[in-house]
Amino acid sequence: MPQRVQGSRSSPLRIGMIGGGTVGGGVYEILMGNSGNGGHQLPHLRRPCVISKICVKDLSKPRSFHLDSEVSSLVTDVNSILNDDSIELIIEVMGGTELAKTVVLEALKRGKAVITANKSLIAEHMSEIEKTLATNPKSQFAYEAAVCGGIPIVQVLQSCYAGDVIHQVMGVCNGTINYMLGKMEQGMPYEQALTEARDLGFLLEGDTTNLVEGYDVRAKIAILAKLAFGVTVSPVKSIPCRGITELSSIDFEYAKLLHCTIKLLGTAGRMSRFAQYDGALSVYVSPVMIPNDHLLASTRGNNNCVAVNSGNIGLCTYSGPGEGRFPAANSVVADIVRVANSSMTSRPAASGAFPLQSTISLDFDFTRAWYIRIPFMDSIGIIRTVGELAEDNDVSIHSILQNPILDRMEADFCLTTEECKMSQVKALCDDLEQQDFVRGPPLFLPLLWEHP
Repeated sequence: MPQRVQGSRSSPLRIGMIGGGTVGGGVYEILMGNSGNGGHQLPHLRRPCVISKICVKDLSKPRSFHLDSEVSSLVTDVNSILNDDSIELIIEVMGGTELAKTVVLEALKRGKAVITANKSLIAEHMSEIEKTLATNPKSQFAYEAAVCGGIPIVQVLQSCYAGDVIHQVMGVCNGTINYMLGKMEQGMPYEQALTEARDLGFLLEGDTTNLVEGYDVRAKIAILAKLAFGVTVSPVKSIPCRGITELSSIDFEYAKLLHCTIKLLGTAGRMSRFAQYDGALSVYVSPVMIPNDHLLASTRGNNNCVAVNSGNIGLCTYSGPGEGRFPAANSVVADIVRVANSSMTSRPAASGAFPLQSTISLDFDFTRAWYIRIPFMDSIGIIRTVGELAEDNDVSIHSILQNPILDRMEADFCLTTEECKMSQVKALCDDLEQQDFVRGPPLFLPLLWEHP
């Protein structure tokens, strides 16, 4: 929750917004009253707010919202907002990390409040943001919209688990990818699912690689790991990350046989079936085989869902829209309300931007049960060779599944393993790829279910 800013009940909180696109337009509509909700008459808002300046690249570009020119003006120079002493709060919804970093850090140094929806900025420069906040105690930083759009997971992790110990946090953190996986589960090829997501406006130009390779989720799980465990993962690129481009319809066929579905998850946890909750922290992004009765499996369409497993509560999920204009804008406005209301009282905030600091060690060689799909050409002795290679790599096979072979030259079978380290299953797959009967790199994915 933000710290106190200077202001009075009669004077409005003046806001400068950097970016006037999809999310920025939604923020303006909600706060300034153009979306039919009463604008500054928001029921929880105790101090009036006004967006007095909006910085955009092109003044001539048509806007998706109606600008009230009597109280708000468009500018093209961020310094006209940073240098305006009457502006107490800056909202950064421009995207990117270079200029955004400069704007955010400079605003914090000047004692202004900052709200951002920029997950990449936070994940990549978390340490610098923390240091700037520590040396500028009058500044404040809020970022509810940076993770999972409209789901209030940031505030939940900042304050609602203060009396608990979190063991694991994992989530479906990108609605576009979740939509695509749902279509692929129904039999749609990857390329067609990608095209449909783009046609529906779920996938913005230039966002494809960031999303399908899992980089968007990687930034979000880095933030959730910090909130849940107090650990800053730096550099963010060190987090093991696999996207969805290697998945095929065959994987969904085998998922059905295993009574599972496939979701792209960001995971941070100290959990293992055979270990206590005091080990090293593992953080990773990967498609995961999830049992159909797991709470995350029911997340459909372009929705998001975050599951938190803690000592006192157990497994608890938070779900809702993760993409779109108003879910993200609503989270930004919620942060605005908290900033505005905190300026009306000298009560200390319940928690800071990053309330936990920890020395927990990181271990990216995480332990899981695994699903391995092996593309092969039919021949004698395949299962024997696979078993021998698994034994050589200390990987215990739990089961082997194979659909009927329709083409002896291009078939796939899968195996599931007992729990082992990622390095072990990777080494096994590397060895398998060298075999004459293997047509290409095997695919390995974590399994969320436990063997009986």
